[in-house]
Amino acid sequence: MSKKIFILILLIIFIPIGLRYSEPAEAALPKGNRVKDPYAILRNSLPINQKELREIQHTLEDTSDLVRGNRWPAINQAASRSLFLVNTRKNEILESIAGEEKKKGETIISELKKDLTVLNEASSNKNKTSFIEIRRKALKEIGEIEGLMLPEKFPHTIPHEFDALPRLLGRANVDIKTTKGTLYAVIDGFNAPLTAGAFIDLANKGFYDGLPMNRAEEFFVLQTGDPKGAAIGYVDPETKEERHVPLEIRATNRKDTLYNETFEEVGLYTETPVLPFATLGTLGWAHSEEALDDGSSQFFFFLYEAELNPAGRNLIDGSNAAFGYVVEGEEILNNLGVKDQIISIKVTGGLDKLRAHA
Repeated sequence: MSKKIFILILLIIFIPIGLRYSEPAEAALPKGNRVKDPYAILRNSLPINQKELREIQHTLEDTSDLVRGNRWPAINQAASRSLFLVNTRKNEILESIAGEEKKKGETIISELKKDLTVLNEASSNKNKTSFIEIRRKALKEIGEIEGLMLPEKFPHTIPHEFDALPRLLGRANVDIKTTKGTLYAVIDGFNAPLTAGAFIDLANKGFYDGLPMNRAEEFFVLQTGDPKGAAIGYVDPETKEERHVPLEIRATNRKDTLYNETFEEVGLYTETPVLPFATLGTLGWAHSEEALDDGSSQFFFFLYEAELNPAGRNLIDGSNAAFGYVVEGEEILNNLGVKDQIISIKVTGGLDKLRAHA
């Protein structure tokens, strides 16, 4: 059987993520996000609105397809546009940075100008390798500037009914050590504070250490987090009850986060989540087929496969919560199976953003 036929069969029979089983996939799939770079998704999902810097960022990000097609006139135009915007919109960008952070912004912008000058030279010389390397550095600098623009107060409202649950009010970094190698991930509490908070809380407790991969479906998902024993989730030692986390998804261009509602239920058939399942190593929270609010500890890695996700579409956007992305080591995921396990998950940054409750 050819790979293409095998994938088509999988596309027909696969169902959305659940702790046990789930409902069949609907024909009307949410409109996906073509961006597959986890760093780009994380940049775009930051709660900031600085249009000049965003324009530079998107202009550079949009050169990815141009580079693959060797469309150098368009690449030259994009590189020139980016440098022009940095030179002419520096003051507007700095105005969006508060207090002493502004000095850091000036330093980074100066470095960004230098890199964009070199980027223009690389595009003029049609040096693809150099262009990609310098563009990556420039986008990293843009991300650093955007980080200086983050609001001091957490920008979203979490319903009071969830006051007892932990929450991550920002971002955290984790090292996920497996039997096949180590994955490095960014956990996004800006857009999934309760889901990210539950994950970081459990990781910090050592809950996941030594747990096996309890589900592995090629081209689809790799799931873990099922504790040893009869329980299928995290049992709070104080209440002796399983802790449940609500389904939590932020939709693009909507003010409020959706809690315990799928995109289909609210009529968002063509909407894209702020954190889409659009790249290999997207981290998602599992829930059962019976309820949307009974996810407890089990999570999965989305095994992005282009032929199963045409034009950025997939089967689980809007029905499961994404809460982070593997940014390094994602190639290891394709080598993991049910015979493998999580050796440890260590929180390496952002633990100060974790709150035990409201």
